[in-house]
Amino acid sequence: MATNWKRTLYIMVFAQAMSTLGFSTIFPFLPLYVEDLGSSTGMGVELLSGLVFSGQAITMMIAAPIWGALADRHGRKLMVERATFGGAVIIALMAFVRSGEELVILRAIQGMLTGIASAGNALVAASVPRERTGYAMGLMQVGMWSGISIGPLVGGVAADAFGFRASFLVTGVLLLAAGILVWRGVDEHFEPRVITGEKRGSILADWRYVLSMPGVLPTYSTRFMAWLGRTMPTPFMPLFLQSLLPEGAQVATLTGVIVAVSSVAGTISAVYMGRLGDRIGHKRVLLASASAGALFYFPQTFVTETWQLLVLQALTGFAAGGIMPVISALLARYTLPGEEGAVYGLENSIVSASRAIAPMIGSPLVLWFGLRSVFTATGVLFAIATLFALHWLPDLESAHTRAAREERQAAAAGK
Repeated sequence: MATNWKRTLYIMVFAQAMSTLGFSTIFPFLPLYVEDLGSSTGMGVELLSGLVFSGQAITMMIAAPIWGALADRHGRKLMVERATFGGAVIIALMAFVRSGEELVILRAIQGMLTGIASAGNALVAASVPRERTGYAMGLMQVGMWSGISIGPLVGGVAADAFGFRASFLVTGVLLLAAGILVWRGVDEHFEPRVITGEKRGSILADWRYVLSMPGVLPTYSTRFMAWLGRTMPTPFMPLFLQSLLPEGAQVATLTGVIVAVSSVAGTISAVYMGRLGDRIGHKRVLLASASAGALFYFPQTFVTETWQLLVLQALTGFAAGGIMPVISALLARYTLPGEEGAVYGLENSIVSASRAIAPMIGSPLVLWFGLRSVFTATGVLFAIATLFALHWLPDLESAHTRAAREERQAAAAGK
């Protein structure tokens, strides 16, 4: 049995890496692709570029919890296959669009069909022992951060060598490979959970049931604020670097380096922090990581050199790498087996909502207070997330403490 859950975990980590690598290959040049395609209706390039990003986030926000609830009824492996194979087809079709409007439509469909991260988290959470969820979610974050780190480089090389359209075909192939790997390699023995001897209710009833569990709403709120803070500075990073560098400097390359360094730092911290949470308690690790995020974002408001920004971004990446797996692990510990699809579907919806809202908050801040204000605002968000975790998250025993208590009880019963 132990070998089976480990096999599922390792396959899903690799599939997660391939899928995020594929998705991140197309992110750096999407606005350039929109500009190259042009508009068939006279819409501005700026508006179409915004819709390409926000449209996908909004449709995923709506669809993710529905797919999650269906996973609890029909199996989590099936949902991973739906996300990978569906994503492979939709992304490959983006190589053949003729206008920015067609690309926006396909990106919106992509948001409705994909959601690989939440489907994978649900499958892993349902497979691994509860006391190992921190370790498992840490490894899943390693897969995600690894793909994010490598993807922009792969996409840039493919786009420069073969054109923008080739990168979409590369992404489609990677998602297809991830889907085949899960299809052939993961063996899920799925049985839908029965609540008090009755059949499941509606999908809305599933969501209400999950949201009513102690600790779930504060955890979702913390996730929203942390991801909002992590996402808000990203669109403005090239502009901020441009303000620090002399004219003619390679801004795109330096932006890529900073993003890669931050992602690598997150990869290193994710598995360590997830495993540490299993030992000392995930709430403690979350408090420390969120506090560190606030501490390292505030000084970025005042940097005057690119190396200062690079160091601070590496530190905030390390802090964020600790936040993500422990929140996923806390959700598994606050909820019951059999609800993983609904739990992580709602989580993905919240992440998508933060991605959609981040530019709406960041743009006015930059317009009114300048580029540096987004770092201050991000620091404030991480500070609020820390306070949420401190005051509203219920305390849970660590796996180590619970195991020791159970051993003492067993020993006392044997006397």
